[in-house]
Amino acid sequence: MRGEKQYQELFLGIPFLSAAGEAPEFVSGVAFDSRDCEAGVVFVAIRGASQDGHKYVKDAVANGAAVVVTEQPVGDDVAVRVVVVRDTSEILGELSSRYYDRPSEKLKLIGVTGTNGKTTVATELYRALRALGKKAGLISTIENRVEERVVPAQRTTPDPVTLNRLLAEMVEEGCEYACMEVSSHAVVQKRIFGLQFAGGIFTNLTQDHLDYHKTMQAYGEAKQQFFSGLPAEAFALSNLDDSRGGFMLEKASCHKYFYSCLGMADFRAKVKEESIEGMEVEIDGVDVVLRLLGGYNSYNMLAVYGALRLLGFEKEEVLRVLSGLGPVEGRFDYQVGPRGEVVVVDYAHTPDALSNVIATICEIKKNSTTRLIVVFGCGGDRDRGKRPEMGRIAAKESEWVVLTSDNPRSEDPRSIISDIVAGIPQQDRWKVLEEPDRRKAITVAMMLARGGDWVLVAGKGHETYQEALGQRCHFDDREEVCAVLKRLRGEGK
Repeated sequence: MRGEKQYQELFLGIPFLSAAGEAPEFVSGVAFDSRDCEAGVVFVAIRGASQDGHKYVKDAVANGAAVVVTEQPVGDDVAVRVVVVRDTSEILGELSSRYYDRPSEKLKLIGVTGTNGKTTVATELYRALRALGKKAGLISTIENRVEERVVPAQRTTPDPVTLNRLLAEMVEEGCEYACMEVSSHAVVQKRIFGLQFAGGIFTNLTQDHLDYHKTMQAYGEAKQQFFSGLPAEAFALSNLDDSRGGFMLEKASCHKYFYSCLGMADFRAKVKEESIEGMEVEIDGVDVVLRLLGGYNSYNMLAVYGALRLLGFEKEEVLRVLSGLGPVEGRFDYQVGPRGEVVVVDYAHTPDALSNVIATICEIKKNSTTRLIVVFGCGGDRDRGKRPEMGRIAAKESEWVVLTSDNPRSEDPRSIISDIVAGIPQQDRWKVLEEPDRRKAITVAMMLARGGDWVLVAGKGHETYQEALGQRCHFDDREEVCAVLKRLRGEGK
């Protein structure tokens, strides 16, 4: 724990419906999981999708909680301070921020939201800031970083307690900037409540998470809510080429800017040439060679460029730094095999992301007769609507499609595969192979490849696990690809 805080200081001005029991003089932390409680902690009961923290109030008190914050009275048998509020999710964010001395106000916090590209934009912005000589931190899907120190990531946007603790560590380390992915779930669940952002970036909005949001309208409004909450002095930078790019900033009261690869905007870019080594892009009238591949990455890097310019960095310095940045882990991560085959591991797990990475491969190999073999699956217990669309996209431009498991979770992998097949036109189904075992599927796809062919292993990217039937087992697409390549080179069994 960080240390003690005065109760009166922590709760000053917090709106409450009622309060009972004696307040302690000091508290020693904030928690929303009863198992994390210890002597002196404030326990905030949160209603989640599958669990209700109100059911664990007595457990929290038994573990040492000195204060309980709830949305309903808990009974006279709870012998600690009980504060009843309208919305415990908001209060958790506010108390977490206060307990860690409002760290988001002591650095420039930049939030990145959108369906695809969040990790790349946040990570490359963090890398660029450090290359520009600034101390920075990162909160992302892949990993969290306090300067150079890596902190494992559990979810795209952490809970409020973890978020503020990470930001406080960044402040203690002397960081001036923090780059952070902001998921739609985090906005709706108010995980970012109480944080002060210096800027926000919108990448794009395509189909995903409809198992949670139900409609694209609700999904878009969740993203929009992030921008409407930015303070007046902050900046909002949105993708003008996305159909919802303007909508995102409609209710924002901060400084608004747009970027585009198709027309007039505050920041502009155009891809001039693309190869397996990278791409030449014109950014605001200056040609620069980037080490990343794909038209979608021209948008990602333009967003990074725009954010850095809005943060006050000089154009020439920014372009110099961007040209030195490499790809993000698990994003178009490729290796060339002994027969000249190119094997790409990519996190593409939405229809738009899969379409983009396939389009990039097709653009690079457009003047050759080499083939594309795609191996992928879809996550279980998640948006089922995207499964047939991803099947259609994969089959359209490839010579072979190997359908397999992603993270099936509680679903039958073969049932998920059937949902994917449903979207593939009858005339293309001859090119489809089904292999639920992902390890075998990757091997099959790579064995199908001839000299110069491309194999795309999509869906998991940086992930190092596979989740099925409540268990997480180690599984890394990159390791599997390396193992097959070793066998092909005669280096292993």
